[in-house]
Amino acid sequence: MLDLAIHVRDHLALATSALAIALLLGVPLGSAIAGSVRLRAPSLGAIYVARVVPSLAVLAIMLPLVGIGFWPALVALTLLAIPPIVLSTDIGLRGVPESVRDAARGLGMTRNQIGARVAWPLALPVVFSGIRTAAVEVVASATLAAFIGGGGLGEYIVNGLAENDRPQLLEGALSVAVLALATQWLLGGVERQLANRAA
Repeated sequence: MLDLAIHVRDHLALATSALAIALLLGVPLGSAIAGSVRLRAPSLGAIYVARVVPSLAVLAIMLPLVGIGFWPALVALTLLAIPPIVLSTDIGLRGVPESVRDAARGLGMTRNQIGARVAWPLALPVVFSGIRTAAVEVVASATLAAFIGGGGLGEYIVNGLAENDRPQLLEGALSVAVLALATQWLLGGVERQLANRAA
């Protein structure tokens, strides 16, 4: 039981670290894309291409560049988490009706005030949907980090496959599934609350 708790801790540490970095990079990038017509087309094209690259392929690319262990797994998972956050941020901000922005300008609000008090509160439910998607994907994909020495619950699966140990394999697979479903459920609840507030 202690061994499982340690693996869950390592798995969550890797996933939450990757998600935090992806938020720091993805939200500002998505905001910049939403506010620039010239930047949008090439940036979104690159993001959509990155979106369809399989998780295992990203890990394989990282392997010769940064080696094995926690850090390459962190880089790979961060790259995996950025696209849905960027896309949802862009869609959420561009989805704010122009009439609402015009009304805010009519009240004398500055551009920064419109962003902070009008655009972002309305866009937040959509932005958060991308964060939820990224979080679930990262929790599930962190399993693959074990293939490059990143630790986490994937070690049960890797060792179970290597040793033909079905109970160990099942323990890892079920643990990851429970974590992913719990993440989906918890963040889904937050997303619904944000949507209700914005309505």
